[in-house]
Amino acid sequence: MAKKRISRGKFDKLQQLSNDKGVIAALAIDQRGSMKRIMKAAAEKYGKEYNLDMVYEFKELVSQELTKFTSAILIDEELGFKGMKSKSPKSGLILSYEETGYDVNTVGRFPELLPNESLDRILAKGADAAKVLIYYNPNDKKEINDVKHAFLERLGNEALAADIPVFVEIVTYDDNVPDAKSPEFAKEKPQLVLDSMKEFSKDQYHIDVIKAEIPVNWDFVEGYTKNGNKAVYSQDEVKKIFQDMNSLVDRPFIYLSAGVPAETFRAELTFAGEAGNNYSGILGGRATWLDGVEVYAKDGKQALIDWLNGQGKENVEELNDILNKYATPWYEVYGGLDNIEVFDRKVMTD
Repeated sequence: MAKKRISRGKFDKLQQLSNDKGVIAALAIDQRGSMKRIMKAAAEKYGKEYNLDMVYEFKELVSQELTKFTSAILIDEELGFKGMKSKSPKSGLILSYEETGYDVNTVGRFPELLPNESLDRILAKGADAAKVLIYYNPNDKKEINDVKHAFLERLGNEALAADIPVFVEIVTYDDNVPDAKSPEFAKEKPQLVLDSMKEFSKDQYHIDVIKAEIPVNWDFVEGYTKNGNKAVYSQDEVKKIFQDMNSLVDRPFIYLSAGVPAETFRAELTFAGEAGNNYSGILGGRATWLDGVEVYAKDGKQALIDWLNGQGKENVEELNDILNKYATPWYEVYGGLDNIEVFDRKVMTD
């Protein structure tokens, strides 16, 4: 295998975001619009008056308590500015760089960066990486996907210039099958996820880490179905899907929890590991902290701290145990540390 050249800034920051085994064991709490809705619903359930300070404090406390047990945290500055400051100093920082959501009145679900942000500014705020979410359907019209391809090419080149890793989160969709929880979408999902990951592994995008979806809907996997669902995939089919990912992606990829329950996320990661899937970590979001929202809304700050140091910690540590058993160091995709040539970008630009 030819040596992989990585700039010093990117290499050092990827190491900062990883644990001592080279695995990205990260916490995600960058939700914005959904976070407001979740907190508002919980506050109203317990007869409390909702305000944004509740979201600020919740993110601050989750970051403060759970980053003691994670290698990094993904957070947004808009609602998570307190959480940026309260994280463990040993935990790396990934900042969201995209606008939340998309224009529902425009076909295509086009991405947009924060208008008052840049990767140089993100670096200046102490971030070790930036994250951008893109909604993508590899079967969409060429004119739609061409815009997204150009968008990520510009992003990748900005990251090269700023010498900072960029994580791209791919969320697949099909406007012809709007219910992403349906068996019809479940049948499509493997092709959507695998083809998307193959596309964004191309060198022209300069993506450092792909933040990937689990390539199947776990509620339709044989042996794991719920609520009377009929299985869409056999376990052998799912095993092959996970194995196929390895040959399609030539850079590190990690999994998002996508709002599934903690038990489901653990099952997904364990199955992937046993199938030989070479994932390099996770960005675990609601699967780790969601149940804490109602605890906080009902009983306040100290109750949440107690919950985070009990059930919250347990949620994180159970995921860490799975990562320790199955995850692959991010640098193994390049043949290991000995096969990486780290160069000083400053020398190249002087």
